[in-house]
Amino acid sequence: MFWFLALPVVVLSGWAVARMGRRRTRRMLRWLGALNAALVLAGLVVLIVALDAGPGTAAAVAAGATAKAASGFGGQALLGAAIAVAGSSLGAGIAVAYTGSAALAAISERPEQFGRAMVIVGLAEGIAIYGLVVAVILIGKA
Repeated sequence: MFWFLALPVVVLSGWAVARMGRRRTRRMLRWLGALNAALVLAGLVVLIVALDAGPGTAAAVAAGATAKAASGFGGQALLGAAIAVAGSSLGAGIAVAYTGSAALAAISERPEQFGRAMVIVGLAEGIAIYGLVVAVILIGKA
């Protein structure tokens, strides 16, 4: 239901950014900075409310959950899984950026180095896979 309410706001914001981008660049950047600050504050409020809320013990007992899940540790495992995926994805992105640009430079000078260069870029992408494996293990324990 929330997405049906938020969709017109997103469409109007995109239209306003496109319209202001044609005319006044500095004003658009100030407006986008204010919008980003508001979104960060809203995200922090949602995060604080989510972390402050206690576990739903009545719903967990009614669903037949274990005592570990009812005590609230399941949410911490899910938060850890999210941090593992986010951190490994950021690390992989940085690694692929550097190795990819170096691989393109090497391939432009010597095209026969394509296979070796792609292996190195693939190894850099493996960091994200390790984060996903850790996340799956943590979600399994939640």
